[in-house]
Amino acid sequence: MTLALHGIAVSRGIAVSRALVWDTAMRDIPRNRIDKKSVRFEKKRFDNAIKRVADELVEIRSQIAADSPAEFDAFLNLHSLILADPILSEEPKNLIQSKLINAEWALIEQMEVLLEQFSAIEDDYFRERNSDVRQVVERVLKSLRGHATALPLPPEGENEDPWLIVAHDISPADMVQLKGRRVGAFVTEMGGATSHTAIVARSLGIPAVVGVPRALEFVHNGDLVVVDGKVGAVFLDPATMVVEEYQRKQAILALSRQRLKRLITTEARTQCGRRVELLANIELPEDVKGVVDAGADGVGLFRSEFLFMNRKEWPSEDEQYEAYRKVIKAMKGKPVTVRTLDLGADKTLQFDGANSSAPPVSSTSALGLRSIRFSLSEPAIFLTQIRALLRAAKHGPVKILLPMLTNIRETRQALAYIDMAREQLLERRFQANQAVPIGGMIEVPAAALSLPHFLSYLDYVSIGTNDLIQYTLAVDRVDHQVAHLYDPLHPAVLRLVYEVISSAEKAGVPVSVCGEMAGDIRLTRLLLGMGLTQYSMHPSQLLDVKELLLKTDFEATQKLVKKVTRTFDIDKIDALMRQLHED
Repeated sequence: MTLALHGIAVSRGIAVSRALVWDTAMRDIPRNRIDKKSVRFEKKRFDNAIKRVADELVEIRSQIAADSPAEFDAFLNLHSLILADPILSEEPKNLIQSKLINAEWALIEQMEVLLEQFSAIEDDYFRERNSDVRQVVERVLKSLRGHATALPLPPEGENEDPWLIVAHDISPADMVQLKGRRVGAFVTEMGGATSHTAIVARSLGIPAVVGVPRALEFVHNGDLVVVDGKVGAVFLDPATMVVEEYQRKQAILALSRQRLKRLITTEARTQCGRRVELLANIELPEDVKGVVDAGADGVGLFRSEFLFMNRKEWPSEDEQYEAYRKVIKAMKGKPVTVRTLDLGADKTLQFDGANSSAPPVSSTSALGLRSIRFSLSEPAIFLTQIRALLRAAKHGPVKILLPMLTNIRETRQALAYIDMAREQLLERRFQANQAVPIGGMIEVPAAALSLPHFLSYLDYVSIGTNDLIQYTLAVDRVDHQVAHLYDPLHPAVLRLVYEVISSAEKAGVPVSVCGEMAGDIRLTRLLLGMGLTQYSMHPSQLLDVKELLLKTDFEATQKLVKKVTRTFDIDKIDALMRQLHED
């Protein structure tokens, strides 16, 4: 009999495959008491396990292919830092000695203490690290228990049927090892819409459902499983008619994706001719090929912080200039929007700001010294980046985007530094574009609610919906325990997004959306009806959004969306959203 499990749909698509189960090492951890003579041996065993895992992470990082998602390297670097932290790599040895317990239990005890401390201090940054800490501990436990830390992988080869990975959680290191393997889908017990698994699955175009309770309890190796990444459903032991129905849907989807490629050179216009710009988000200069291949109208968000990560020092002005120039040249006259350094929360440095007065950036949090706050506290670093951008702007149209603006004072301060950077370049007789538009990211409610003040200083604004939702709803977007509360259709979120788009439109200031909402086709018509004409998303989402826009009647959509923005009734919003997609 078919058994249905449900989770969070984070990457669309359908898979009908055999399951490859990655069990967790945290089951049935023995708590053994040891005698004093065994302490030295147990400590040595622990040290060896830590070293093996450290070596493995280095080896895995060296295997990252050039065309892998940029997040891989950043995530692996973070795991190496967690592993090296004395709290995990040294303190368990003290527990072994003081409590006379085995290494596995000492590690588990220390992990629990660490996670409990994180929760108690209510620091978003540390809470977001919980899943990473568990993944690192999982790897060390496997090494201690003599299990292979490398998980069983699907066979390589084009002729192999894809396998469906079912796991408690999937670490970045595990993801790297899947490169080149035939993976049909991901199903995990942990995770939310912005978890590692979700981000990488979307980048690779693999269907994924996360946050599926007790998945490991019900799924066994080799089981036939159906995954519907659109609705977040997982069907176990599916009846023949269920399999046939999903195979039919799968075939239709494959044909649809092939057909979508014909739209690469088609302009995005609604049925009534309203032009919509579809832009793409990138992390590194190498990502620009995907933008060109998708036929994007430009780069709507170049997350420049990835140029600063996974290195031992700040990038120089010339290094940054070359990176920006490469993207600008590749876009051949299409606009490139570069967000200035947005460190903090889940994006940290490998070094601690040596040779500067900056505090260790790894200590920043989602609510702390991050984004524009960090740049303003470190003017030398900010000025270096702005000079590089102004110099690169002579090669094509560039816009500078200031992240996480909260008040006018910091906006004025940032603009003053930009003027200062221009003057410094003039003094050095560098040719630089002096007319680069300056925009701001609206991603905290304070900025959204006081937008008119910001519009008088900015040439354009971009709504960062990921953080705007997080801060509006007080939901940590990577905490699986509250992931179900992260709702882009919450009336408060809709009201803020609508007000920002409307206010900008009335003021004649261009506005775009660059968060996950922009690439979610369930929300495309909603944003269009609010008046949005610039979307920026992952390149893999662009053609789906374009196809829907081509089939959309703007005026009819606008009438329904006005009703959505006037109600706080969640059920009514759901009903109106269904009407929006009735063609």
